[in-house]
Amino acid sequence: MARFEPSEAVLSGETADVYFARTVEILKKEKLNPVATMEVFANRAGILCGMEEVKALLERVLPEDNREVWALADGGPVAGKEVVLRITAPYQSYGLYETAICGILAHCSGWATAARECAETARGIPITSFGARHVHPQVAGIMDYSAIVGGCNSCSSVAGARLAGLEPAGTMPHSLIIVMGDTVTATLAFDRYMPPEVPRISLVDTFKDDPEESLRVAQALGERLNSVRLDTPGERGGVTADLVKETRARLDLADFNHVKIFVSGGLTPERIRYFLDNEAPVDGFGVGSYISGARPIDFTADLHEIEGKPIAKRGRIPGKTPNPRLKRVM
Repeated sequence: MARFEPSEAVLSGETADVYFARTVEILKKEKLNPVATMEVFANRAGILCGMEEVKALLERVLPEDNREVWALADGGPVAGKEVVLRITAPYQSYGLYETAICGILAHCSGWATAARECAETARGIPITSFGARHVHPQVAGIMDYSAIVGGCNSCSSVAGARLAGLEPAGTMPHSLIIVMGDTVTATLAFDRYMPPEVPRISLVDTFKDDPEESLRVAQALGERLNSVRLDTPGERGGVTADLVKETRARLDLADFNHVKIFVSGGLTPERIRYFLDNEAPVDGFGVGSYISGARPIDFTADLHEIEGKPIAKRGRIPGKTPNPRLKRVM
């Protein structure tokens, strides 16, 4: 189970829309703190994520003796307009956090939804989230956690792996190879200094042709080599199905059948489908910006009851919205 700790910026209200802070200030001065029911719903269908983080926030701010929280779980599908969260508690205890609640669910669900698209397209081939470099470092771990909730098997960031209860996964960067001047030299150094439980995955597109470089590192490491990673840049045409097939064939002809092939570089569901439709023998995909740059799923929060009395703004139906899928979590 992921363990989230609300930041001081969230708890203090610094990340809230200022009108919620002003609302709570006014209600305190007016001595108004009714028990209110707020419902949160998604504006479009997707994969829900962020609820564990929202629950951690609510656990901190809601009074233990006067709260009721119903929610859907991370990782499941949600429909447009479906209520995913219902909070009943004194309004002042949670009114300041509407911005944070909606924002957490919005971005996390967007990332998880994109990851699910990739995972379903890959038909069981493992996917590693490589998107940490495309987002602000303060949200990189949350993004990677969301990608795993959505269907990725692993992620590259330490923070994301920790939240998901996994070990971070990755290969090696071009920078290691460029600094050391040779792919085989860099891979041997990696093998020499990294713990045995870290898979030996060599990046093979830096200086030489991918199949040639794959053979060189396989000959150097033998059985210790787990995989080669093909990441040919777009300037050279990117990774193609034929390149993967040639790499596999040359490795097999040299009796390196155990070496897997990992593909990365601008992957999308369409690109993943291209490799599978062309029967390219890919053993793993690394997906970055398609997940990290996913469009958030908007979430909206509305008050539906005040002291047990049904109420709502125009366009909404007063009272609690039925959703038998909700489970009580507090």
